[in-house]
Amino acid sequence: MWVYAAHNPSLKAGVAFYGPVVDPEGQKAIWRRARLRLAPEMKAPLLGLYGEADQGIPVAQVEAMKAALADANKTAEFKIYPGAPHGFHADYRPSYRKEAAEDGWAQLTAWFKKNGVLG
Repeated sequence: MWVYAAHNPSLKAGVAFYGPVVDPEGQKAIWRRARLRLAPEMKAPLLGLYGEADQGIPVAQVEAMKAALADANKTAEFKIYPGAPHGFHADYRPSYRKEAAEDGWAQLTAWFKKNGVLG
């Protein structure tokens, strides 16, 4: 979502459910521009929903993205779910956390309504 939001001027709003905020090692050259460095280019209001216990996306990285977007004067909000691991919204995985998933969905729908994506 982060890369897409930096490149699509038609995007009304975006939501990342535990989407990486830094580029993985060895990624193809075309995508090597770090997501954090794309913050000034974000085209839409963004909502990030992350788990505090996500082993692949540390809270420090999420906070760095939050700061980069704030420094670029971009509209963004973040919610970090205490104790939630990566995949907390995937009800078919052991990492599913019902309370966080339901709240995340409510956050997503409210965000999309607020930004004119949903009526």
